[in-house]
Amino acid sequence: MKILLVDYSGHPFQVQLSRALARRGHSVRHVFSASFQTPHGRLSREDGDPPTFEIASVSTKQAFAKASFVKRRAQEIEIGHALADQVRAFAPDVVLSSNVPLDAQRGLQRATHDAGARFVFWLQDIYSEAITRVVTRKFPVIGHLVARIYDRLEYRLLRRSEGVVAISPDFLPILAARGVSPSRTHVVENWAPLDELPIYPRDNDWAAANMPADALRFVYSGTIGYKHDPMLLLQLAEELGEGVSVLVFSQGEAADALARAAADKGVANLSVRPWVPFGDLPRMLGGADVLVAMIEPEAGIYSVPSKILTYLAAGRPILASMPSANLAARNITGADAGMVVEPGDRAGMVAAARELAASAERRRAMGDNARQYAKRTFDIDAIADRFETILMPQGTENQE
Repeated sequence: MKILLVDYSGHPFQVQLSRALARRGHSVRHVFSASFQTPHGRLSREDGDPPTFEIASVSTKQAFAKASFVKRRAQEIEIGHALADQVRAFAPDVVLSSNVPLDAQRGLQRATHDAGARFVFWLQDIYSEAITRVVTRKFPVIGHLVARIYDRLEYRLLRRSEGVVAISPDFLPILAARGVSPSRTHVVENWAPLDELPIYPRDNDWAAANMPADALRFVYSGTIGYKHDPMLLLQLAEELGEGVSVLVFSQGEAADALARAAADKGVANLSVRPWVPFGDLPRMLGGADVLVAMIEPEAGIYSVPSKILTYLAAGRPILASMPSANLAARNITGADAGMVVEPGDRAGMVAAARELAASAERRRAMGDNARQYAKRTFDIDAIADRFETILMPQGTENQE
């Protein structure tokens, strides 16, 4: 097959899948957005990559306006046009689309069908749920109308797809209730590229040069927004106090605000630093004693943070503030790989942090459990088998 895999975010596990499919003889072009600010995977050709694998990027003409709904929508439409150009240039048999905003997804799907190709919607988040939460708060008068428009758009795109890959079984009843055919819906949980995330000792060379040697290290890595309650990290640093260092590897407005708040309050044991390159990520994660994750309470079952999968692969215990019903939370507790506290329960989060800080033996056992879970679950050959089957022609037309 000729496969156009579009991963707007450029995350590590999606490009691992592209390489795995190309190694099987498929011609694969992996496309990502160079304008979207987030940690990226290995997004350039490397020695040993098959000749059937290539990488391309799309970008907006101006800096991405993440904070402006109107400008952001215009730029996402612009990205949709650029993705449509990729379809016309590559002439794929099938497009697998992940993390693409709905306005861009509409243009991409239209171009795919115009080219006579199949479209598979890789559903990472139910975007219309998140849009509803944001726009109804920002625009009380017209927000509900905007939310309805995106709700209808998202499910129309899903119904018009030849296949849908949901990352959680929790999505299935929601999709079925909105008319997305169960016969075209598949569940493949996300993973982390295990072969790219080797285990490193706590005091590896990178950690020794970049982390305090004489403190217990609580590490948060990845995108952070106001919806994640970033000031919880400041509270952890304040209440855990001397002997504990909270290190935040992130960028953006919320990360900057967190750094200013720590400086204003004189909290010296919290530091905010830029994202590390993917090549340094295993050493950074290996240098942690506890890895911290957060997800907003409204996300519920609609979002499964991929950083949890990277944390599991790192073999370190996880302290997570997230709804217990979320698939990532269930995986952490089911594997006994960390502790999960409901969002908003700051006292509970601090108590769990103290519990982990008090027992090196428990941290070690949970870290071992995390890595064992990853080894059982993140088999890229089995995952590529699954996607190869899904991407093959099924002999059906789309629903609308």
